Amino acid sequence: MSSFIRNQWYVAAYGSEVGREPFGRTICGEPILLWRTEDGAVTAMSDRCVHRRFPLSQAPSRVVGDSVVCGYHGFTYGADGVCTAVPGQTRVPRTARLTSYPVVEQDSFLWVWIGDRDRADTALIPRAPWLAQDGWTTVCGMEPLAARASLLVDNLMDLSHETYLHGGYIGTPEVASTPITTEVDEEAQVVRVSRHMADADCPPFYSRSTGLAGRITRWQDIEFRPPCLYLLHSRIAPAGVEPDADGSDPRAFHAEVVYAITPETETTTHDFWMVARDFALADTEVSDFLYESNRTVVLQDVVALDILEKVIATEPEGYQELSINIDTGALAARRLMARQAAGESSVPAQAVR
Repeated sequence: MSSFIRNQWYVAAYGSEVGREPFGRTICGEPILLWRTEDGAVTAMSDRCVHRRFPLSQAPSRVVGDSVVCGYHGFTYGADGVCTAVPGQTRVPRTARLTSYPVVEQDSFLWVWIGDRDRADTALIPRAPWLAQDGWTTVCGMEPLAARASLLVDNLMDLSHETYLHGGYIGTPEVASTPITTEVDEEAQVVRVSRHMADADCPPFYSRSTGLAGRITRWQDIEFRPPCLYLLHSRIAPAGVEPDADGSDPRAFHAEVVYAITPETETTTHDFWMVARDFALADTEVSDFLYESNRTVVLQDVVALDILEKVIATEPEGYQELSINIDTGALAARRLMARQAAGESSVPAQAVR
C-alpha cells in the first residue's frame, strides 16, 4: 500500500529548470512532463505517450509551438494533454489524452498537484517568499536521495546531528547541548522547533560569510509544513545581542534555509535545498562559498540517509527505535503525516501567507 500523501502540492522543479525543452520528473511514483508554451506558461502532464508509453521527456520528443510531439511515433499533444494528431489517419481517438496536472509557479518553484483536481486550491501552497524577494540573495540546488522522504524529515527536524555529522561546516557543540522547544499547531498543521543559543561558537558557514568572529548568539527556529516544505529561520549576531523590544533585530544576520521534500518513489526523494540571506547581497564570493558549503552539508546528509535506507530494508519486522527529547519535533511531524496519509487531513487546514 502506498504511503504517499497525494492531495498535496509538491515542488516538481525550480522554475529555472523548465523551458521549451521537454522536462521529466517523477513525483510520488508518477512520471510527469513539464514544458513551457510560447507565452512562457508552464504545463504539466503525464510523461507517457498513450500509444506505446514512450516518455515524452526523452529525445527525440520535442516541443513545437504549443504542442509536444512524441519522438517515437509522432503523437502530438496540446498544452492541455489532449492529443491533436496521430500518424496515418485523420481521426484522433477520443481517449487519446494525457493526464494533466495543476501547476503553479511561485517563490521560484514549480508546484504540482497530483491528487484529486477538485481539491487543488492554490491558496494551500506553502510560502517561502525570501527565495524571490528584493532584499534577499539565494543559492540553491537539488540532490537525489536514495532514501524515503520520511528519513529526510527526521533528519531536518532534529538539528542536534549538526554537531556530529556537520562539524567544521555548520555544527558546533552548543547545537547538541542546547534544549529545544516544540510546538504543534494542529489546526494549521505546522510543527515548530526552536533552539536559541545565547553563547555559542561561530561555525565556518557563518564566520566566513558574515565576518563575525568569537562567540555569537544563534537562533534556529524550524517551521515544518508536512509533508513537503521545511523552513529554518536562522539568526546570527554577536554574543549578547538580542532582538529589540519590538521584535526587530537589525544588528543580526539572517538566513532562511529552505528544503522542499518531494517523494520520487517509496524509497527515493528529490531533495531541493535553498539558502536565502539578507546580507552581502551582491557578493559573489559569499554566494559561491555558501553554495559549496551547503551542498557539502546536504551531501553529508545524503550519504547518511542512503546508508540508513539500506539498513531499514534489511532489518527484522517489528524493530523498535529508541526516541529521546531531541526527537519531539520529528515525532510530531510523523504523527501529522501519518494522519494525512490515512486521509484524516489530506491537505493543510488553512493557508499561511
